[in-house]
Amino acid sequence: MSPISPPDPHPGLDISISEQVPSSAAHFEPLKQAIAQSVTSKDLFRLSKQLADLQQRASRKQDIAQGWSQWRQAAERSQQIVSARRDNLPAISYPDLPVSARSDEIVELIRNHQVLVVAGETGSGKTTQLPKICLQAGRGIKGIIGHTQPRRIAARTVADRIAEELKTPLGETVGYQVRFSDQSS
Repeated sequence: MSPISPPDPHPGLDISISEQVPSSAAHFEPLKQAIAQSVTSKDLFRLSKQLADLQQRASRKQDIAQGWSQWRQAAERSQQIVSARRDNLPAISYPDLPVSARSDEIVELIRNHQVLVVAGETGSGKTTQLPKICLQAGRGIKGIIGHTQPRRIAARTVADRIAEELKTPLGETVGYQVRFSDQSS
């Protein structure tokens, strides 16, 4: 099968943050909307809370120049991480497995539903193909795709297989973490 490039689920949502300190509530509103789509999941809560604090301080006519500069730098760092992840996504290809044949349908379901249950026969490709389908659906750009296994050897084997299928070294785009061993970045 030919490799599939994951579509960008949020095209053009990188925002440029002005160095100019916002002076009114109207200046903060577009930032609140855009920041949710352009920073890592890990940073979103903290940056949103800090932005709300800056807005509140600005509404009380307090000086927010230093806080604004720090917030802007942190938001831009987070945006750079998202941009680098988006630019370095591997090409996705699927072996001939039952789950692979329905990958487009599963991608749409992942995009449209918060919870999805996939049931299939043993050997149908659920374990190895679903993380790649999640990547194709745009997950893993702002955060990580977690995949659990009940045994250490299974975690390593699954990560090794997915990394091999994505043609990336184990520990870069795909890794694993078990007690006392972390092969991820």
